[in-house]
Amino acid sequence: MSVMAPTRHQVLREIEDRVLWLSAAIVHHANRVRPNPSGLKVGGHQASSASMVSIMTALWFNHLKAEDRVSVKPHASPVLHAINFLLGFLDEEYLPRLRDFGGLQSYPSRVKDPDPVDYSTGSVGIGATAPIWGAIARRYLGEGTPGRQYSLLGDAELDEGAVWEAIMDPMVPQLGELVWIVDLNRQSLDRVVPAIAADKLQGMFDAAGWQVITLKYGRLLEELFSRPGGSELRGRIDTMNNPEYQRLLRCDAAQLRQRLPGDSAAIAQLISSLDDDSLLAAFANLGGHDLAALDKAFDAIDDTRPTVIFAYTVKGHGLATQGHPQNHSSLLTTEQMRALATRLGTDIDQPWQGFPSPSEAARLCVDTAARLRRNEIKHTEPPALPLDIGRTLSGTATTQAALGRILLDLTRSAPEAAARVVTVSPDVSSSTNLGGWVNKVGVWSPTERPDWFADDAETILHWREKPTGQHIELGIAEVNLVSLLGELGATWSRWGKPLLPIGVLYDPFVERALEPWSYGIYAGGQSIIVGTPSGVTLAPEGGAHQSIKTPSIGLEQPGCITYEPAFAIDTEWTLLASLARLGKPDGSSAYLRLSTRPVDQALACVPADPAARERRRRQVVAGAYSLRQVETPLVTIAAMGALVPEALAAADRLAQAGVAADVVCVTSPGLLYRASRARQGHEHADSWILDQVFPAARATPLVTVLDGHPHTLSFLATINQVRHTSLGVTGFGQSGSIEDVYRYHGIDTDSIIRASLDCVAP
Repeated sequence: MSVMAPTRHQVLREIEDRVLWLSAAIVHHANRVRPNPSGLKVGGHQASSASMVSIMTALWFNHLKAEDRVSVKPHASPVLHAINFLLGFLDEEYLPRLRDFGGLQSYPSRVKDPDPVDYSTGSVGIGATAPIWGAIARRYLGEGTPGRQYSLLGDAELDEGAVWEAIMDPMVPQLGELVWIVDLNRQSLDRVVPAIAADKLQGMFDAAGWQVITLKYGRLLEELFSRPGGSELRGRIDTMNNPEYQRLLRCDAAQLRQRLPGDSAAIAQLISSLDDDSLLAAFANLGGHDLAALDKAFDAIDDTRPTVIFAYTVKGHGLATQGHPQNHSSLLTTEQMRALATRLGTDIDQPWQGFPSPSEAARLCVDTAARLRRNEIKHTEPPALPLDIGRTLSGTATTQAALGRILLDLTRSAPEAAARVVTVSPDVSSSTNLGGWVNKVGVWSPTERPDWFADDAETILHWREKPTGQHIELGIAEVNLVSLLGELGATWSRWGKPLLPIGVLYDPFVERALEPWSYGIYAGGQSIIVGTPSGVTLAPEGGAHQSIKTPSIGLEQPGCITYEPAFAIDTEWTLLASLARLGKPDGSSAYLRLSTRPVDQALACVPADPAARERRRRQVVAGAYSLRQVETPLVTIAAMGALVPEALAAADRLAQAGVAADVVCVTSPGLLYRASRARQGHEHADSWILDQVFPAARATPLVTVLDGHPHTLSFLATINQVRHTSLGVTGFGQSGSIEDVYRYHGIDTDSIIRASLDCVAP
């Protein structure tokens, strides 16, 4: 148990004051000092930062270790930057550049900020849970539990469902390295929350298997409670609702003496013994602002299970806006900042000051920096992946079934790369054809567990849980799945050990998972999402399970390449190419949209000649290939995914009517769109695929068709500026056969024929 000498307390309070000043000055300079020609609000959160200053000072300067990782509350980013500056991890030149182009980001970003940031935050609730998935990723790597995973979050973040989905996952109670510190300031953006139900929240964590530590009052208040009249004072404050307490924080000493006692003579007598400054300091002395109380709480952490510390704080603590119900985004005036500088012993005209050397504060900063300095991460290149496993399927197959087969093939053709693959699923492994892979590699678990159905002859999917397993199964919570994917996909940059993570979920639920997956990509996590089954091709399931917008989501998602293969061989080539892009500084994530529709694989017409086969593979990976070419085309049909058979059937019938049609199989609308923008000079990307698949010499009217929103492919008409009509799905579907549902949405063979005839009509 750490015991601090009084001199250390004084030094920590000096650092605490400087962190408060710097965090407020960073926001002040961005809004009131730095030139702003556009007049657009810059923003920042002085009050939200102030409520975290004591917590972060105690944690960084007295408890944190180099191997620990911390997710910082988004609105407290100025506190993190202030601490990093005092530790020498951030140059002074960045302090005036909060929310400036190329400067400090609005919220902590591990890939965009110039100083050390362990977790990107900003999406409320998503960054708070990231350390859970970071802990699992670290354990999966075999790193054990060498450091704690801290999450500093505001109480309002506990309103987010993602938090409770994560807490309820069965793996979480085993993660003793997790420590959450809740900034319980009882304010949201607009108001003081009347009934935050702290007891209920604490009970929910306790029921989930967490150690719960409540840090409500500091030493000053606890000492008052021990005096005559103290029990009455405790009862008065305990039963006081949040708005009343916040209002009393805004009172001067005379008003507080009048309003605090209520009808209690004992309380009035107790506080009459205090001078004005002592009374005001004691009333605001909540546990989250008491360094000694914080130390005691940190020392009490039980590393055998997750811990949550509810630290009662005052939003805006130490600022003129302290406790004001609308202080969330409010800014101190220049006069208020000048008064704050005087009180904290600094200078508003020279705001970026560390501590003079030699001084105890400077020495503690140097010692802390040495303790927290980490070794440079040595990056390991991911194992080589084959371009082509070499198998050509015949007969009927689905792209979804191809996924499991390819993973098994990889264990034989590239075992080193296969050993880096980790699959994640929200309780849909068997229904998405991962059963063979799961049987082969096993299910990951921190500890080995018996498979009680191992001797059951009727059991097909064997659930062998062990620390060497390569499949992670979560509950039915897509947010958890993609959050874990993000952390598994960031191990290359966090620990220098790249993994090849693949998350498999039902395509209709990709939209539910999109925000945390996008957050993971933004934070440097490279992974593959496989959405399957997809579209209205899942006809009997009805409109609730028929994804419509996902193809365009894949096209528009930054840091991601999207594929929708039509055949098993296309699935193999695109999956291998996507795996090869993971785990490296210039890598990217991928989204594969697969189908359960059985398709005759002979329709792929895979070239037998090795050189021609490689040419086809390159085109598939680049975004499209010519599936059928006629001598003199009158129309081109560009189809994607499950609708390629309809496009080919339409071309056959058009030929009988004397209308020759080329058929192009699109595998990646996103790559084709980037290629078209590159040709126009808007971005850097290869554009050769357009010359090979959409050559100007063969330009004809164009019909595009896909099982998804039609605008996804409509841009193809701009490549050669041709007449165009786009077919796709624009409304919710209903149950039925594929034929009925395709006809209902106008994406069946007859609809393609009619659209083609309309395009070529004079």
